[in-house]
Amino acid sequence: MSTLSTDTIVEFIGDIFKRRGAESYLGENVTMSEHMLQGAALAQAAGARDDLVAGALLHDIGHYTNEFPEDALAQGTDNHHEEAGARVMDGFFPPIVTDCIRWHVAAKRYLCATDSAYFGQLSEASVQSLNLQGGPMSDAEVIEFAKQPNLRDILQVRIWDDQGKVPGMETPTFDDYAPMLQRVVDAHAGAHT
Repeated sequence: MSTLSTDTIVEFIGDIFKRRGAESYLGENVTMSEHMLQGAALAQAAGARDDLVAGALLHDIGHYTNEFPEDALAQGTDNHHEEAGARVMDGFFPPIVTDCIRWHVAAKRYLCATDSAYFGQLSEASVQSLNLQGGPMSDAEVIEFAKQPNLRDILQVRIWDDQGKVPGMETPTFDDYAPMLQRVVDAHAGAHT
């Protein structure tokens, strides 16, 4: 992999979507790219800001960056894709985007502990991964997680994550989102020059 820059990161991500987006999504009835594009489409339909659409689009990018096999969850292993994804995107995207990536698994555990109706909305595969990810948060974990400065946005991206598993749902393509992603990258870079 060549060195990434603010000028190449969006193209790099797009190449990943094109090469690996058709891979299965850990027991769900949609592919990885369908799932991520559905999250973005749901965010866009809700009138979300560009950085939240980017967070929804990239929340599972870590599945492409780790060294674990695609079927790791089926083998009973949590691959910590959320941290891997946040690390890859850190420096190119603002904290709200990387927070939505880094904390989307914890947000599921938080919502399971704080919203009695939430668990019933999870897919079978998501329930399985919840067990591998530690199950619902303890009271102490809930108190600590509630201190996240971007809590509301993190939880919203998590909900779009859960909803973005609809076979056959029409969405924009990655290329449709690329200009928006570049705007988010450029704005973040501009804020740090």
